[in-house]
Amino acid sequence: MHAPEGPAGHMSRMASIAAAISAITVVGVGLSLSIPLLALELEGRGISSFWIGINTAMAGVATIFTAPFVPMLVRRLGLRALLVAAILLAALSLLGFKAAPSFVLWFPLRFAFGAALCILFAVSEFWINTLAPRDRRGLVMGIYATALSIGAALGPAILSVLGAAGWAPYVAGAVVLAAGMVPIVLANGMTPRIHDDDEHHGVLTFVRRSPSAVLAALVFGAIETAVMTFLPLYGLRLGLTEGNAALLLTAAVLGNVAFQIPLGLISDKVDRRILLLACSVVGAAGALTLPFVPVSSSLFLAMIFLATGVVGSLYTVGLAHLGERFHGADLAAANAAFVMLYSVGLIIGPPLAGFGMKLYDPYGFAFVICGMLSLYALVVATRLAARAR
Repeated sequence: MHAPEGPAGHMSRMASIAAAISAITVVGVGLSLSIPLLALELEGRGISSFWIGINTAMAGVATIFTAPFVPMLVRRLGLRALLVAAILLAALSLLGFKAAPSFVLWFPLRFAFGAALCILFAVSEFWINTLAPRDRRGLVMGIYATALSIGAALGPAILSVLGAAGWAPYVAGAVVLAAGMVPIVLANGMTPRIHDDDEHHGVLTFVRRSPSAVLAALVFGAIETAVMTFLPLYGLRLGLTEGNAALLLTAAVLGNVAFQIPLGLISDKVDRRILLLACSVVGAAGALTLPFVPVSSSLFLAMIFLATGVVGSLYTVGLAHLGERFHGADLAAANAAFVMLYSVGLIIGPPLAGFGMKLYDPYGFAFVICGMLSLYALVVATRLAARAR
């Protein structure tokens, strides 16, 4: 797809990117409301934590199965129609959870919900990545990631006001999700298309073709969920109160929001693989030193803010790197691979961190994160060395 020249074409491009970012931010609000809501619903129904975990994992399984079909769906249905269909599926699935009389029905519902999310994120990121100006791609992806993080913070706030009982939070979640259709329908700017004659490759081939980019999603997904799950527990086991342990998570979230745009800007000026390497090395060093810093100190909070902010930018810079390397159907498939590996990270991160914490309580949590980042840094360094040769 080629953008029209001149100021009108530039404005059309910016309007289209703004519509995509607005839509996915609104969807992020609905999702961040629904995920804790569903866990609380199952807890209230007396479902064991083991089965809650198994049911939640179905969303990751759905992503792995759905991602390979995303380029074909964009080609057949068109980008806007596919996004609208995915939002409707997510909203109806959310209402279905409350209506389902049996827990067994939650498994196909969770699969449908996960498939819808996979399509929403893969397609919206393809949209944004395709239209982002080459010299501002990192900045645009940084704005996207920041907006999504802010949206994700609003969902739990809405849930805290509505509570988890009754139909109100489900209806609110479905309405918020459906509101994400409005910017898509109103977007009068350009939207990318995939043509039948576009060259394209399978989703999994991008692990080989651009491991620096797509493995960034896996590492970020694994570390994000590990931190969200175990960082407060790490603080509690080292003597913090519940309030101060929760403050660690606040520092992590704020760091993630604060660093997206600055590092996105930097990525527009340098080789993005070098920046990915720098982020992983800084993150690994931060994780390695955490056990040696008093958990109750301001320095610990500052390190959490810095390390999670830098590591969180792996997602932004990895996406921008994909947009730099691939186009058309290949970019759609690469974005699908990115979302798929992020979901794999969500599945493997908490068990790895939990195992580390069990082996060396509680410091093993930090050492596992250091190990994951170090392995990723090795992959990126190897790719850079091969390119240099």
